[in-house]
Amino acid sequence: MTREKKQELTLRITQANKTELIEILYEMVLCYVDDAVKAHENGDRAEYRDSIRKTRGCINELLSSLNLDYNLAMNFLQLYLYCNRELALADVKNDCEHLEHVHRVVGKLQEAYVELAKQDTSGPVMQNSQTVYAGLTYGRGELTENMADQGMNRGFRA
Repeated sequence: MTREKKQELTLRITQANKTELIEILYEMVLCYVDDAVKAHENGDRAEYRDSIRKTRGCINELLSSLNLDYNLAMNFLQLYLYCNRELALADVKNDCEHLEHVHRVVGKLQEAYVELAKQDTSGPVMQNSQTVYAGLTYGRGELTENMADQGMNRGFRA
């Protein structure tokens, strides 16, 4: 995942509600799977394994966020466990077939959560975070981010 993509996701996380956070985690899984496929194509085994490890970290975060009081959570549990098994097989067998399975499952889930996020009108999960505004600067076509209220009680409540 590129540095710019990480910055974009970080910004989105600070402004996201619960549904959007899940959508972002799915997007991260897809990015890391794509990174693993690229590393495999380039013959970089260390990067391949690292991307799989990061993908599994995202899947484990999704697993830990499940509320098993709901019946639907068991379906998600099974999907996440399947993805974890496929990632383990991809790592052991050193092939991309299992990564494609993960990409297909998570891609469908992410599409569903994109639609759900449009209906979720709740506020951001993170409170008291910095507000970021983006706009064109005086430079030629450069996009810059300006922080509002920088350093004022950031992360702390008075």
